[in-house]
Amino acid sequence: MVVAPFRRAAYVKREHMHPRLKRYIPSRETISQNRWLRWLGPRLMHHRLWHFSRRGVAIGAALGVFFGLIIPLAQIPLSAAGAVLMRANLPIAVASTLVTNPVTFAPVYVFAHQLGVRLLDDKTAVAPDMARLENPALQDNQAGWQNVRSKLLALGKPLLLGLAVLAVSASILTYTLIMLLWRLRIMRNWNRRKGRATAGN
Repeated sequence: MVVAPFRRAAYVKREHMHPRLKRYIPSRETISQNRWLRWLGPRLMHHRLWHFSRRGVAIGAALGVFFGLIIPLAQIPLSAAGAVLMRANLPIAVASTLVTNPVTFAPVYVFAHQLGVRLLDDKTAVAPDMARLENPALQDNQAGWQNVRSKLLALGKPLLLGLAVLAVSASILTYTLIMLLWRLRIMRNWNRRKGRATAGN
């Protein structure tokens, strides 16, 4: 019966991951000590949140990408809460919010604004100044955050629509790609084992 190997391959232990991949995925200790996640309390310890299954990783990545794109702040608490509610992989959900970071924030928001302008066919919209568009997560003082917030609000409906479309599309694409690539990896490994078994006979 060929189902069992596929079931076993549907789960991956963290210690078996590639070192480069492990570097970007926060550990259990790091997440449990995060000040933004302490409010989740004992719910953080549910075993399925730390299980690297195909479904858990795909949903976790989709959640992280969605919240990482849709809002400029509190992506980690929201993605973690979503992972707890949907029993998705928590470290992947948290790590995937890095889709927006100090390097990608401005290009992503400029693209989202342009996308919104095209969808609304708004020829009066003013393009954002990419050089002055800063990540609010980097603003430690209230005055700095208010300044960035006012810039984002000034972009209005085109930005909100563009972010919504981009976040939903990217999260669906992320989920689909992970499910597909994971399945292809399982099939490839299974075929290799089957080929070795055939050659041994």
